[in-house]
Amino acid sequence: MFYIIVFILGSIWGSFANVCIHRLPIGESIVVKRSYCPDCKSKINWFNNIPLISFLLLGGKCQSCKSGIDKRYFIVELTSVISFLSIYHFFGLSITSILLAMLSIFFIIIFFIDLKHYIIPNALTFPLMIIGFVKSFDPNLNINLFPNYLNSLIGGILGYLVIWLIILFYKKIKNKEGMGLGDAKLLSAIGFWFGWVSIPFIIFLSSVIALIIVTPSLINKSKEMSSQIPFGPYLVIGCVLYLLLFKEILKFIII
Repeated sequence: MFYIIVFILGSIWGSFANVCIHRLPIGESIVVKRSYCPDCKSKINWFNNIPLISFLLLGGKCQSCKSGIDKRYFIVELTSVISFLSIYHFFGLSITSILLAMLSIFFIIIFFIDLKHYIIPNALTFPLMIIGFVKSFDPNLNINLFPNYLNSLIGGILGYLVIWLIILFYKKIKNKEGMGLGDAKLLSAIGFWFGWVSIPFIIFLSSVIALIIVTPSLINKSKEMSSQIPFGPYLVIGCVLYLLLFKEILKFIII
């Protein structure tokens, strides 16, 4: 029964994430306007806006203009559902689950916005920083997963400084921007959430994933070394991998 409830909640929040992904980069309100088709602008009826199900029933097309609906909408909702179910499976009904579910929605929105628009809005990173730091004052949270307020503060500062120094160094060498401050704010938020210990591992994991994904494009020359590459999605993947490997990393730290 609880898995069904979590499934429904995950799909609803995934639908909300889609609204944010579409509207935040273009400056539209995420709460006032009803959902509409990006092509014909017609409003979408509630029965055609049921997460996951409507996409399948409509065959991935708008009912009004029959234009194709971006598969991203379905992928985002499915990813949200999987995230919520996974979090509930491992952490049950707890404050930890609520916090991680909240983080997962922020991560999904950041991932897809940065992937398409090469930006990470402050409207996403600043709340993440605040939540990450404020929660560190709760002594009842999972102390292995979440740091105390001092480690959280150091993590937030370190996360920002690492990217900021990379930007500064690259600018000195190449005389142009190599990364954006959005990446610095995102890594700072991650540092606030999981402490300074997480930063080296997440930087390493995200860099390796980025290298693996980007290298084929460099080899076939579809991208150049100077090509713009969104790093936010790789930071998100790196953080998720860190959480999945957390127990093994904890053993490594203790040893």
